[in-house]
Parts: sequence; structure tokens; C-alpha cells
Amino acid sequence: MEIVENTLEKGIEAVLDRPLFCFLGAATPEGRPRISPLWFLWEDECVWIIADTVEKSYAKRVRERPETALAVVDFDPTEGLVRHVGMRGEASIVPLDGKRVEHLLGKYLGPDREEWDPMFHDLDPDRWGLIRFEPETVVARDQSYAGSLASVPER
Repeated sequence: MEIVENTLEKGIEAVLDRPLFCFLGAATPEGRPRISPLWFLWEDECVWIIADTVEKSYAKRVRERPETALAVVDFDPTEGLVRHVGMRGEASIVPLDGKRVEHLLGKYLGPDREEWDPMFHDLDPDRWGLIRFEPETVVARDQSYAGSLASVPER
């Protein structure tokens, strides 16, 4: 993995360890780009994503065209926080790994498995797998600015 640029004070892991969405970019067989916002885990210098390999098109795109890009953005307009990690590399679909799935889901749902929504219990390995994204290049930028919003309007 080549780090092309890194201006993050606390390092790349400071962004990748947070429960943010990653945006996985992959092309259709016709070459049309598509982006999918997904939960992820940064572990062993790879990004891991739980993938519905039966019903979701992002898994099919990865299988057919493994050349992919991935972005994670940490943004808070009230503080002017803008941190971005962008990666290019190759992705593949691999079988579920129970420990890795627990790490990934624990990042978003908390450490107590009993409190997780039942839809995350006992994932069927015939339907679910993991996307293993191995970055070739990484650009990490802190583009923060002096916060100018007192608060973000509620919706």
C-alpha cells in the first residue's frame, strides 16, 4: 500500500476506526460508475465490508470488475471538521469470517451482541460474504477549516 499523501494529524486509523460510512465505487460491466455507502472495518491493512452476495448489485460489480475505489469522509460543519481518506485498489468477495464480522458489526452496533437487531444475528453464509478491499494507493487529507456554523438546522 502506497500512501501518496497524508495530512491527517492523528493518522489514517483515526478516521478509519470511527463508525462512518465508506463509499465503495465500482463500475458496471458497461463501465458505468456506481457508488454504494456501506459499513466497513479497517483491519490488517484492508477494508472489510459485509456483502449480500445474492441480492445486492455492489457485490456483483466487485465480482465482475474488482478494480475499485473507496472513500471515507469525516465531516462536522459546526466545527469545520473535514477529513477524507480515499483509496484505489482491488476488491474481492471472500467467505464470512465470524470474528471479523463481529468486529465490524460491533463498531456500529456496540459490543453487546444481545442488543443487536436480530437481522444481524446468524448471517447465512450462502447469502452473505465479505468484500475484501486491498488498497494500492491512499490519499488522506485534513481539509478542516474554522467552523462558522453555530449549529446545523434540525430536519
